[in-house]
Amino acid sequence: MKVLPFKIPKPENKAIVYQEYQEAFLYGRLHQHEEIQLSLIVSGGGTLIIGDAVTAFQTGDILVIGSKLPHVFKSDVSDTEKSHMISLFFGKDSFGKDFFNLNEFIELQSFFDRSSYGLKVLSHKTELQKLFLEFKNASNLKKFISLFSILQLISESRTTRLSSFIYQKNYSNHEGKHISDVFEHTMDNFQNQISLSEIAGVANMTVNSFCRYFKQRTNKTYIQFLTDVRIEHACKLLRKNPDMPIADVAMFSGFNNIAGFNRKFKNIKKTTPLKFKARFSY
Repeated sequence: MKVLPFKIPKPENKAIVYQEYQEAFLYGRLHQHEEIQLSLIVSGGGTLIIGDAVTAFQTGDILVIGSKLPHVFKSDVSDTEKSHMISLFFGKDSFGKDFFNLNEFIELQSFFDRSSYGLKVLSHKTELQKLFLEFKNASNLKKFISLFSILQLISESRTTRLSSFIYQKNYSNHEGKHISDVFEHTMDNFQNQISLSEIAGVANMTVNSFCRYFKQRTNKTYIQFLTDVRIEHACKLLRKNPDMPIADVAMFSGFNNIAGFNRKFKNIKKTTPLKFKARFSY
């Protein structure tokens, strides 16, 4: 898995790029791009790593991924629902260098500022989903109008910020590959014990060098990141299997001590696993 600070392929004279991804699993490659990405998860679910955050994505989610913000979608292997994502890409300079600086767009400045950290949209979702789904077959003029309708709705919506930290430099392919390998190994093996020497070896670094390297680029220690991945997996189990005993949730999420699991869960989610589980019990 390789970090791709890739350039979104743009047809000539196209300011807005539409992409539809419909596969058994969403791509599991860490990448970043200059364009702002607006995405609708039509179906499917899994884990999204974005900036310094580990969070779940699921059917119906509407996400904003800012320019140059590293991210990776990883579908749940156990999810029987086919992954289907619609994405729109555009840059702040797509319509001209000073276009969005015009007074007419002053209400969108907050959107651009907030998008740098990534956003999940919490309201106006029905209207937004309709606009995303109609985008593919719209005329070029209608696509232009729809994009601004989407931006207006998002700017008026309740949102939650996804990342709390932005690494200020672009990842080179070399350093990006190190982070990619670390993320991939973690996502594939978090249910097992992962030592610092093991994960440093994945990055082909000494333990001390790896710890400094990872903290500088993610604003958290590797152990904090691993814990975030495990807790997010535990949340999925609690949502999908509310009858599963807490001890089993802890074990299947990589914790061998239920007291430690309860403590870390409450620290991250601000509630206990039992109370979280109760939200999904019938």
